[in-house]
Amino acid sequence: MPDNTPQLVWSKDRRTPARRAPSVDRIVHAALTIADTEGLEAVSMRRVATELASGTASLYRYVAGRDELLDLMIDAAQGETDAPALTGEWRTDLAALAHHLRDTLLAHPWLAAELSGRPALGPNALRRYDTGLAALIPFTGDITLATNIVDTVTAYVFGAVNHVLAEIRAQQRTGLTEDQWRATVGPYLRDVIATGDYPNFARRLADAEDITATARFDFGLTCLLEGIGRTR
Repeated sequence: MPDNTPQLVWSKDRRTPARRAPSVDRIVHAALTIADTEGLEAVSMRRVATELASGTASLYRYVAGRDELLDLMIDAAQGETDAPALTGEWRTDLAALAHHLRDTLLAHPWLAAELSGRPALGPNALRRYDTGLAALIPFTGDITLATNIVDTVTAYVFGAVNHVLAEIRAQQRTGLTEDQWRATVGPYLRDVIATGDYPNFARRLADAEDITATARFDFGLTCLLEGIGRTR
C-alpha cells in the first residue's frame, strides 16, 4: 500500500535552480521581506514571483506551495542571528535566550502567531530549542523539568511580545500614538477617579511609575526565573 503521508519540507532533496532561476534562499528572503513590511496575508507565490521578476511556475519547481514556503520562512526567521553563547550559569543563559527570542519575534511581527501552535521542526527551530535545554543542564538532569521550564519561559516571551504587538496594531488601526491615545481617554479617567469607586486604580494613575516595555519584560522575566530557581 502506498504511503500517502505528506513529505516534510525538511526531508526533501532541494533541486539546484537553473542559472537564471531564483534560489530557495532568495524565494524565502523575498517572502520574509513582504511579511515583515505588509503582513503575512500579503505573501503568496504569485506576489513573491513578482518581487523576484520570475514566473510563478518557476517558484513551484523549488517550493511546493505557500504552506511549504511558510515553513521555510518560519525557520529562516529563527536562524537570522545566532543564539547567545551559553555561559554555564542557567539564569544568565535563560535570560539571554529569552531576550534573543523576543528580539526575533519583534523583528518579524507575524512570527509569534505562527509559533503558537504546533512546534516548528526546521533545523534553526530545533537548534534554538536544543540550546534552551542545554542551558538547563547545570540546573537539573530531569529532562521533563527542563522541558517544562523552557516551554514556560517561551510562553512568557510570547505573552510579553503579544502585548507590544497589540499596541503596534492599535496605533496602526487608530492612527494614534500611545501618548495621543492617553490624551483622548484622560477626561474619562478623571471622571472615573472622581467617583471614588476605584481608589487603588486612582493611586496607580497618580503615583505608579510608567516603565518601558523592555523594563517590564525584564521585571517579569526576573520574577519567573526566581520562581524557577525554587522548583528544585
